[in-house]
Amino acid sequence: MTSDLLAPLDLAFWNMESAEHPMHLGALGVFAAHSPTAGAHAADLLAARAAAVPGLRMRIRDVWPLGFPAAFGGAAREPAPDFDPLDHVTLHAPAADFQSEAGRLMQRPLERQRPPWEAHVLPGQDGVSFAVLFKFHHALADGLRALTLAAAVLDPLDMPPPRPRPVEPPRALLPDVRRLPGLVRDSLSDTLSDVGRALDIGASVARSTLDVRSSAALTARSTGTRRTAGVVVDLDDVHRVRKTVGGTVNDVVIAVVAGALRRWLDERGDGSEGVAPRALIPVSRRRPRTAHPQGNRLSGYLMRLPVADPDPLGRLAAVRAAMDRNKDAGPNRGAGAVALLADHVPALGHRLGGPLVGQAARLWFDILVTSVPLPSIGLKLGGNPVTAVYPFAPLARGQSLAVAISTYRGSVHYGLVADAEAVPDLDRFAHALSAEVETLITACDS
Repeated sequence: MTSDLLAPLDLAFWNMESAEHPMHLGALGVFAAHSPTAGAHAADLLAARAAAVPGLRMRIRDVWPLGFPAAFGGAAREPAPDFDPLDHVTLHAPAADFQSEAGRLMQRPLERQRPPWEAHVLPGQDGVSFAVLFKFHHALADGLRALTLAAAVLDPLDMPPPRPRPVEPPRALLPDVRRLPGLVRDSLSDTLSDVGRALDIGASVARSTLDVRSSAALTARSTGTRRTAGVVVDLDDVHRVRKTVGGTVNDVVIAVVAGALRRWLDERGDGSEGVAPRALIPVSRRRPRTAHPQGNRLSGYLMRLPVADPDPLGRLAAVRAAMDRNKDAGPNRGAGAVALLADHVPALGHRLGGPLVGQAARLWFDILVTSVPLPSIGLKLGGNPVTAVYPFAPLARGQSLAVAISTYRGSVHYGLVADAEAVPDLDRFAHALSAEVETLITACDS
């Protein structure tokens, strides 16, 4: 294993973290236990398998050019010389409520001096289930990479062998001098394009802050506390709505969030009239054989959630139209593509500006709604099958709620993370998500 410089966006995530706002992803997997000791056996398996996964041995270390202060350098992933998987896998006492324990554990930052990941095994008090909470720092892995690392310590998947890739001819160490004029011209064109894109993104961000109609419930003062909840929705119900009114599965699950926010705000007395919070929808730009195979390659779409619209089908139509506009523009432009600007910020800028960027998130968007892909085949650990997977996203400073969504084995799983003091009624919002699906189905049938 060799050192690997952090991509600019990874460096931004590493530097914007604070003790009250940890920048780690999470996933709570619930397993059906074959025996009361299945949880303890699972912890032993995770520790044993983690030792053989190179990506889990990587710590993050500051680096800087020779003769320059540390502030001018970046950071790199490198093998930890004293890696011990037992430092990262913890077996807890039996739990009555997996989500309550997950919230407490998501609140705690990862140790930055060692490989930034953890696995917490939570045996169920019922003796027939256990859960595993995985935590990965966003600088170590994005959602796709985190899924790959977690899958490496689960039971081997029965997957068909990958198709062989065509062999590419070796690249010359130096470019053909006959191609130099074209290379210079292309480089200049790319630079001008990048400048134009940056200006476009900046203008879009400025416009997005105009006429902001959010709710104090979503942008309350941060306390650093965490609470989690999970909701399972039948994927057939989502397809039923999609087939009736058109659009995509993603359109429907986002519209469900908008409707649930409306219901939740009205029930808690905050009111939904005139509310149209800005939702950031991350978009992966990962490509095969990228220069930073482990790095975050993210952009995003920014849209106003139609919370104030009383018509459930009207909310879905508005979401669908907004997503269509975003897709037509592409993930490289617009206010949601701010993450792309990280590539043009020097390491010193990330080091000095990281905390400011973290504080400015609330000026950019009000709620994060992200999708995490999962394999369609069954996941197991020690032969115990996964029955539910709840993804958890980081919670930005000044924001009270983040929503992550995954589809697994015929169900849509909503993973909710909230500031525990700002949102003491997270379970009420979770119930509103389930109720909104029923509302959409009723509207489609009428």
